[in-house]
Amino acid sequence: MNVSDCQLNWNQASSTLALEGKAYVLVTILGVTGSTPRNSGTKMVVSQEETFDTIGGGHLEYKVIKKAKELLRDDKDCQLIEHFQLGSQLGQCCGGNVSVLFECFTASSVHIAVFGAGHVGQALIPMLAGLSCRVSWVDNRETQFPSNIEQYANVTTLFTDDPASEVAAMPDNTLYVVMTHNHQLDFDITHAVLKREDFHYLGLIASDTKWRRFQQRYQHREVKPSLVKRMNCPIGLKQVVGKRPIEVAVSIAGELIESYQ
Repeated sequence: MNVSDCQLNWNQASSTLALEGKAYVLVTILGVTGSTPRNSGTKMVVSQEETFDTIGGGHLEYKVIKKAKELLRDDKDCQLIEHFQLGSQLGQCCGGNVSVLFECFTASSVHIAVFGAGHVGQALIPMLAGLSCRVSWVDNRETQFPSNIEQYANVTTLFTDDPASEVAAMPDNTLYVVMTHNHQLDFDITHAVLKREDFHYLGLIASDTKWRRFQQRYQHREVKPSLVKRMNCPIGLKQVVGKRPIEVAVSIAGELIESYQ
């Protein structure tokens, strides 16, 4: 499901937009007096590009959509109540009065890049798909991505022969999770992230031995020690000590949430 599906109702649209990290306004008719197109409780959703459901059409809906677009341009989370006189103010023949609640939800700036589609990655992605964030899932093995990945509206898969090269295209302040099937690939990806110096979070799955070797290699590549100290290795919350893929995934998800919140 995605917001380009014009058949979405307001509830489906708001959920999908939130998961995709996109801004939207939830419009609710709070109260009515006299003759009005729709009753109290009627809702619609307005995004930057589309509208979902209707509060009755006509000049009222036109004015409501226009106001919602203004709130989206302001780019601030807010709530606002406005009152409309359908006859004298809007020229609608029904002539009643309507109170409308606007709830504006700004776009999420959280972007998570997961490198590795192994067992832990496959356990982690469904958790991240339930958060208000955008996820890039990168691997050089196309068959590792599950066939039902399209059900996760906020997850984009990236199949590439050179996963480390994808680091350059990631937004500023990305949260990186590195856990591929290859140690050299892990090093190349983390080194590319460290060179950018703009990561919000960088977590690496590694044993103590692997981590010591990586630190030595970063030093030989003249990576700033202050950047290496910002890395989270071993990755995940220390309170979660299980080693099963789902346990490791829960630990990583918890640390990511703690980091961006």
